[in-house]
Amino acid sequence: MFSVTYAQLNLWLTSFLWPFTRILALIATAPLLSQQAIPIRVKVAVAGFLALIVAPTIGALPQVTVFSADGVMIIVNQFLVGAALGMTMQIAFAAIDAAGEFIGMQMGLGFAMLYDPREGGNSVVISRYLNTIAMLAFLVLDGHLQMISALVQTFQSVPVSANVLGSATYARGWQTLATYGVSVFSTGLLLSLPVVTALLIANLALGILNRAAPQIGIFQVGFPVTMLVGFLLIQLMIPNMIPFFQRIFESGIDQMGRVAAAL
Repeated sequence: MFSVTYAQLNLWLTSFLWPFTRILALIATAPLLSQQAIPIRVKVAVAGFLALIVAPTIGALPQVTVFSADGVMIIVNQFLVGAALGMTMQIAFAAIDAAGEFIGMQMGLGFAMLYDPREGGNSVVISRYLNTIAMLAFLVLDGHLQMISALVQTFQSVPVSANVLGSATYARGWQTLATYGVSVFSTGLLLSLPVVTALLIANLALGILNRAAPQIGIFQVGFPVTMLVGFLLIQLMIPNMIPFFQRIFESGIDQMGRVAAAL
């Protein structure tokens, strides 16, 4: 007759639950995987499947029970590590959203909002458009697989037994994440700079034209012109955006390793 002792049951449960918590926290916060369009059951199933694969490779685990104080603290630590890694990749996509907002404001479409299921609220139309292209590029470039691979590697740099809340480097890990957040503005501005600069020149030309020939009615002509110029420039930029998106994704993956090492 097959029998299972309490020690064996606790070992199986802990070897699955702790990596499952870290993986599920990343899925809940990372771009693409955290989409509200994906059912919660699918997210939990994917996290469970990955945990079953990762569990045999993470080495020795702390000899504590799941529902003890130490076990609950380990669960909290795993959740914080996974959430920090997911937010790191979220920052990379936030830079693309910022570029869309910069372009939209310069085109005069800052008031045009569209529901964004990723954020659960409204966002600028141009920002939503660029984000959709970035999501497709992320899938084509296997960014989701690289992100999961980076997560699996963190089980070596930040083992399950690590106490990130009680470590001396805990604040440094979140500081590393916050420092990377500064790149949202700089990267977004760099991505939107060609369109913003061209639209600024177009607005200056329209202003000079208005001074030279006020009877044209530049206020009626200016908005369609800037909008058409903006869409044309975005269309011309798309082939060059994909390599730039790739560099942003690679930077996000590398930053995941740095945040994990700092934690």
